[in-house]
Amino acid sequence: MDTATPLETSLRPAREPGRDCPLCPRLAAFRDEQRVQHPDWFNAPVPIFGDENAWLAIVGLAPGLQGANRTGRPFTGDFAGVLLYETLLKYGLARGDYAASPEDGLTLEGAIIVNAVRCVPPQNKPTPEEIRTCRPFLENPLAALPNLKVVVALGQIAHQSAVKSLHGKLPKYRFGHLAEHVLPSGVRLIDSYHCSRYNQNTGRLTAEMFDAVFARAVAVGVAAAPAC
Repeated sequence: MDTATPLETSLRPAREPGRDCPLCPRLAAFRDEQRVQHPDWFNAPVPIFGDENAWLAIVGLAPGLQGANRTGRPFTGDFAGVLLYETLLKYGLARGDYAASPEDGLTLEGAIIVNAVRCVPPQNKPTPEEIRTCRPFLENPLAALPNLKVVVALGQIAHQSAVKSLHGKLPKYRFGHLAEHVLPSGVRLIDSYHCSRYNQNTGRLTAEMFDAVFARAVAVGVAAAPAC
């Protein structure tokens, strides 16, 4: 029985990795270790979450070990997800209540979340080769979004993967919090520091700084919307 969501189904076959994707041997081995240690966790490439008609794509780094790798939904079950989903709810990009579980009924409206690397990496640090190998699973879904206008990149690795996935060339587009870049397709990329526990606890990223990123993304999305 196929239990995929409509969004996952619409992105098959080449746009979503299989549950036992073998392309990155180190990540596959780490995934297998977690399946032994935590058989009740998701422990697989984490699929895209959101609206297949999204105008906004949020690109993260990779699943957290006890977050998305455990729950199977991006930014769900760890510290970073609280600020992200609170902000999305504030701007009408999410509906429902975030309860740190895929069963909380939360939905996204006009937005998707996808990680640059789909499998959890040891110490949360994917290698450059793993980032490159996983890039088709970012590039193809972004290309499949007919209404995509804005991409928010959470952190420098997400920024670099998003630029390359949208056919830009580094270092022309440099990462910086609230930096904006118009990619060759016309999609606008807005950068943010990652909403990780470390960045929030050290003050590198405040709630106000994160809010400003999504306020700008919404403003750009509204300006780009066709007139009725």
